[in-house]
Amino acid sequence: MRLEPSQPLSKKALPLWRLQAFFESLFVALVPIGYGVLLYFFDFRVWVLWPLITGYLVYIIVTVLIIPPMRWKRWRYDVLADEIDLQRGVFIVKRTIIPMTRVQYVDTEQGPLSKRYQLATVSISTAATVHQIPSLTMEVADELRDRIAELAAVAEDE
Repeated sequence: MRLEPSQPLSKKALPLWRLQAFFESLFVALVPIGYGVLLYFFDFRVWVLWPLITGYLVYIIVTVLIIPPMRWKRWRYDVLADEIDLQRGVFIVKRTIIPMTRVQYVDTEQGPLSKRYQLATVSISTAATVHQIPSLTMEVADELRDRIAELAAVAEDE
């Protein structure tokens, strides 16, 4: 059996993922807020608002506090001479092996929140799909992008 990939993501991924999860949870907050607004205009049952608020608070605790450390703990990668090995997942662990001969191009991406934490994502494009290695420091992301591009060019020449 093959060993797990050894390279972890940056530890800065945790606060970034927590902040992203918090912003995403604001959309879920529209449910209790919307019901509260409807209570003001219509004669709905007030007690329904409390389970909605409780559910939202549980949702925040799970998505902001519990899942990001679990996600970070599982995310691993390795870039070898002939393949890229990715492992990710929270409850279901997914393992992907990308042969270097399939790599078409490699990009680095950095959104506004990632820029604040000085992190970047490496995107590896094949003919079928795009694979990503998220939340790497800028130095590691640039080095990894260049290394994968070099290895993919060598694999293509063979």
